[in-house]
Amino acid sequence: MKVEQHRAVRHKFVARVEVVDIDSERQIAARTSNVSIFGCFIETEVPLPRGTKIRMRITYRGSTFAALGQVTNSRSTGMGVKFDKIEPAQQQILENWLAQLRNVE
Repeated sequence: MKVEQHRAVRHKFVARVEVVDIDSERQIAARTSNVSIFGCFIETEVPLPRGTKIRMRITYRGSTFAALGQVTNSRSTGMGVKFDKIEPAQQQILENWLAQLRNVE
């Protein structure tokens, strides 16, 4: 059995996320289950295939994080996504969330 390894610690993180497939413009409303500095897992009954390039907007406690990303794995419960392009202001939002999550654990 293959054990999944991540580049960074993932924190439990439940937030609303809107995902758009860049090629087809297909939209998915879902929620995250964890997040790290490099990506997140999105729980959805209709995951996109591995390799799909996406735009995403995650809303958490009154702030919104937007980034470009790519689906790294897809399974029946959802999809793993890596962040590809994050603007500096958006990076700061993500880092603030991660700092809050570290203080709670």
